[in-house]
Amino acid sequence: MMIHFLLVFFAVPLLSAETGRDAWLRYTAIPVPPALPATVVTAGDSPMLLSARDELIRGVSGMTGRTLRAGLTLPNEPAIILATLDNLPIRTARPALKEDGFVLRTVQANGATHLLIAAPNPRGVLYGAFALLRKIALRQSVSPLDETQEPYAPIRWVNEWNNLDGTIERGYAGRSIFYENNDVRADLTAVRDYARLLASLGINGCAVNNVNANPRVISPEFLPQLARIAAAFRPWGVRIAVSVDFSSPQRIGKLDTFDPLDPRVIAWWREKVDEIYRAIPDLAGIVVKADSEGRLGPSAYGRSHADAANVIARALKPHGGLIFYRGFVYDHRMDWRHLKNDRARAAADNFVKLDGQFEDNAVIQIKHGPIDFQVREPASPLFGALEKTNQAVELQITQEYFGQARHHVFLIPMWKEALDFDLHAAGPGTPVKALVAGRTFRRPTGGFVGVSNVGLDPNWTGHHLSQANLYGYGRLAWNPGLTSRQIADEWTRLTFDHHAKVVSTVNEMLLASWRNFENYTGPLGAQTLTEITGNHYGPAVEASERNGWGQWHRADEKGIGMDRTVATGTGFIGQYRPPVANLYESLATCPDELILFMHHVPYTHVLHSGKTVIQHIYDSHYLGAAAAAAYVAQWQSLKGLIDEQRHSEILTRLEYQAGHVQVWRDAINYWFFKTSGIPDAKGRVAHYPNRYEAESMTLSGYQSIDVKPFEAASFSKAIQCPVAARQCSATLTYNGKAGWFDLGVQYFDQNNGVSRFQAFVNDQQVAEWTAADTIPTRRIDAHSSTRKLIRGIALRTGDTIRLSGTPDAGELAGLDYLEILPSTRP
Repeated sequence: MMIHFLLVFFAVPLLSAETGRDAWLRYTAIPVPPALPATVVTAGDSPMLLSARDELIRGVSGMTGRTLRAGLTLPNEPAIILATLDNLPIRTARPALKEDGFVLRTVQANGATHLLIAAPNPRGVLYGAFALLRKIALRQSVSPLDETQEPYAPIRWVNEWNNLDGTIERGYAGRSIFYENNDVRADLTAVRDYARLLASLGINGCAVNNVNANPRVISPEFLPQLARIAAAFRPWGVRIAVSVDFSSPQRIGKLDTFDPLDPRVIAWWREKVDEIYRAIPDLAGIVVKADSEGRLGPSAYGRSHADAANVIARALKPHGGLIFYRGFVYDHRMDWRHLKNDRARAAADNFVKLDGQFEDNAVIQIKHGPIDFQVREPASPLFGALEKTNQAVELQITQEYFGQARHHVFLIPMWKEALDFDLHAAGPGTPVKALVAGRTFRRPTGGFVGVSNVGLDPNWTGHHLSQANLYGYGRLAWNPGLTSRQIADEWTRLTFDHHAKVVSTVNEMLLASWRNFENYTGPLGAQTLTEITGNHYGPAVEASERNGWGQWHRADEKGIGMDRTVATGTGFIGQYRPPVANLYESLATCPDELILFMHHVPYTHVLHSGKTVIQHIYDSHYLGAAAAAAYVAQWQSLKGLIDEQRHSEILTRLEYQAGHVQVWRDAINYWFFKTSGIPDAKGRVAHYPNRYEAESMTLSGYQSIDVKPFEAASFSKAIQCPVAARQCSATLTYNGKAGWFDLGVQYFDQNNGVSRFQAFVNDQQVAEWTAADTIPTRRIDAHSSTRKLIRGIALRTGDTIRLSGTPDAGELAGLDYLEILPSTRP
């Protein structure tokens, strides 16, 4: 018996707890280490070369258990050689490489076989070192090697929407790694670690503050603090940039104007940029958000966006810096009653007429879609319209509209669709990725910008699985030809394990997640159907309507969708080149997934799929919710194959998501059912046979309330416990068949208190929990609606089920309903 126990015990891998801090750079031991040289030789003393050397030593030690010897001269034995092309210590063919490109090559010299990592610059050598380590970690052959890699585009940046007070706009992973209390943090360890992660992906620039910029960031007293961040990034080849307030000449420069054509303003920007470069000689550039969402811009003086960009671009040019001028310019006070108004038109309307007027170190930074990072948008027509202007695509890594790191959504398939979309800008074969990289019209620069998702949380991104979006962004920025499956597979193996079940399960969860999220939020191009005027989190169908923000879907009792056609609508479709415009203009050819973005149709319109629009809405929400809820069982099947800490933390997030997708499903479907009056052909919507409404239970202390908007709670009602009541209860008598069941308690977890809940069966307590999450709402609504699943409860006919709630501060222990479901436990 003991022998059997020992055999079983040692057959199971002992997995140490992991916080996720190492992300995809875990460097865990591999079963069959490759034969590698024992020495690493560094030809030069650049900080980036030394980072490459130290990373190789660290990675090889972790994966093989062997510590490389560090040397400066070539030994008479095999070595890994780190060198720039102008300082090669051996005779070998000198490859022609783009900046930041590199070669991994097996070469012969001094009677020995060496592994050469060479590049035009030290940054490229660093990237080559990470590429070699990635190959080893992925268990790919590294002998012999003859591999050349070059970045697809020169610009591969991230933007950090971090505020000087330490908060992060649209951040969901804790506080800023850069700032606290309006100063740069004293301890920049996390910044150095983050720079290392970025370097491993080939990211070469980072704008370190919010685009809604605090002018103080470029004040004389703050520049030495910014210089500390630049110094932390420098050994990893990441140059910092700074976002500025366009009105800075007036706000901190003490001028009476910020008119970009005023000679005093021109001189101010020139002097200010010179001052910044004295503090940070390798500053990559400046980011500007102007004339957008209340930010001041050139329109205050009747000037153009080219005027605004160029005054800063000319100041940057002597230093080799770039200005990124965001194309996210629109009027957020548009009259929604005017059916020709259309926010989607704004970017092209504002910038196409200026094509060719920008300096050659100016880059227009364009969101991948024409609205605002919605679950489904077409590629922005502006990409295909600019022929004489540099551009970069802006992708949002942080999950502002994608469940805010509480929902698992792998964004790479969505980005791939946008980047691969052919805009026919110079005939067929001109995808977005080629346009933004400057390849189509031979622009001097261009590329990719990602709005990052990191914070001080131990796992960097709030949700462990959200790391895949940062990794995937970096890999796409380096090589947008990679497939979503390739990226998912790499990330899974590097972050978790090579075990076949782990790889297949996690890959499946990643690759299906965007479509699943689209299905249970806003299908058919209707956008995300969330609270766009507030927290951008849970469902709120009408929040998009009757306001100036322009994310309208025009849904009413008869139909839904924005008419953006040239024939009868806003004309947005006409901003595309004819082959694309023709595709979208006709209902006969417009893809189903974008029909409501391009057309207004009745609910009874029949899609290419054969379904009516309304039935597709109903079906897709049930399909997406069921698929997302299935993540729980998929993840549970990996217990023992992934360390307990990460497995448990991810499971908690997935269980929360499984409950919240039901909120999305019911809210959206109920809104369309009540508004259209058209029933679900399958009889599911507004029919919940296992559900017991809280307001229909026997209440003690609890009060029934109407919840707004009406779709935010089951049948628009909930119950709450007044603080004066101290404790309240809701009770029902179970009259069903005897058996094992799971109890699903739908309660409200507001962020203005910590209520306590208890569940009893015949006065026996079966569960207790607190509403202690920090969900972004202070109200009882669809954002705070949360499920507690109590598994494995034996019920008999006549049993009494009682839910008890104790309010705290402004949180009133709200309850929506109880579901009694067949037990999922074996």
